[in-house]
Amino acid sequence: MEGIEKVCKFLTDAGCYFIATTEGDQPRVRPFGTALIHGGKLYIQTGKSKDVSKQIAANPKVELSACKGGEWLRVAGILENDDNREVKVAMLEAMPSLKQMYSADDGNMQMLYFKCAKATFYSFTGAPETVEF
Repeated sequence: MEGIEKVCKFLTDAGCYFIATTEGDQPRVRPFGTALIHGGKLYIQTGKSKDVSKQIAANPKVELSACKGGEWLRVAGILENDDNREVKVAMLEAMPSLKQMYSADDGNMQMLYFKCAKATFYSFTGAPETVEF
């Protein structure tokens, strides 16, 4: 399994991860639950009307963290907006529960993909493993 696929699987299996952004000099952290590989890129999803979207627009450097069992993952990188309808539809198909809140054509659904990402897998029993994508 490639590094990016391993990251996406971990996030999906964990079910919930926390993403950190900044607002001025104040860190902001909140739970997320979306992850999708499309066109070789790792995507997450939010709403353009949310504060997190505005924070990412002002400073696209983010970090996320997820835990699963005795393992955890940290991903640091830059998020890039992608308004391509195809990737929105792919996310909605992968995560049907989003259809209650978003549609590919609502003008609010925002797809963001990682570029210049560094992901590190940790555990209490093994050495860290780092992948970049």
